Amino acid sequence: MSWLLFMDESGHDHRNMPMEVRGGIAIHSSKIWPFIQDWDKARAEIFGANFIELGGEIKGSKLLERKRIEWADQMHPLSKEARHKAINRFLTQKQQKEAPTRRDFTAYGQASLMMAERIFDMLSRHEAVLFASLIPKGVKPPRDFQFNHYLRKDHVFLQERFFCFLEHKAEHGLFVMDQTEKQQDKRFVKQLQNYYTKTHTGRSRTQWIIPSPLFVDSEMSIGVQAADLCLYCINWGFRMESWQFTGPRREEIAQKFGGRLNALQFKGDSYQGGNTHYLYGIVYVPDPFTGRNNEP
Repeated sequence: MSWLLFMDESGHDHRNMPMEVRGGIAIHSSKIWPFIQDWDKARAEIFGANFIELGGEIKGSKLLERKRIEWADQMHPLSKEARHKAINRFLTQKQQKEAPTRRDFTAYGQASLMMAERIFDMLSRHEAVLFASLIPKGVKPPRDFQFNHYLRKDHVFLQERFFCFLEHKAEHGLFVMDQTEKQQDKRFVKQLQNYYTKTHTGRSRTQWIIPSPLFVDSEMSIGVQAADLCLYCINWGFRMESWQFTGPRREEIAQKFGGRLNALQFKGDSYQGGNTHYLYGIVYVPDPFTGRNNEP
């Protein structure tokens, strides 16, 4: 049996997010179909059966948008029936360029928060494991940087943690990645192949990692959508004191989801050179271009 690491990225457009995050959610192959069934059931229960057909979208930046959280607090929690009717009006009126009511906005905001929380419930129930590497927004390579054809240091740390997890499980792992811009995807695949074929460490890790990713459309992959939510929450709401990161964060996301991210992330030992290192699945790398220091 094997694990599929559904991968996405957050903040790579260098606009509003405080960090660049790449990573994903690993789900065992035996649990993927039950996870998908639970997801479809939750989506219909929370938003209504016609949510996707009416143009609804499940993404971290949508579900946890600041204004949606404000909408959710406008009124008392609505009943399931009232919420479904209001969401249907919200989506159809937007398509017809009519103004939704206050009740419609409230229903949509409450449903968005409910879905985000339900996704974390499902990930925990199906024993998903979180991996992510983070760098500060806008970090650029030195002018004389000559290793663009190899994986960046933060990406190597991500591979390391996934490998340690698989080694402990004695099971294989495969990457399932969000298809973005074709040339960018080709460049990353080439870097990945160079790592796994031209470095001793990379070659040794092919014992458990299959270094040939599958690319999917995120709108068609529930696993990638779940990864998107987790990475968005990490970007805005997960911090460790040892990082000494001074960028902004959103307190409402940190308080609601920070603990849940910590519970999902991989935690385990790595044995190198006769030494044992304790690793976390979420790793912050202040400088991804210089030699390896003592990042956690």
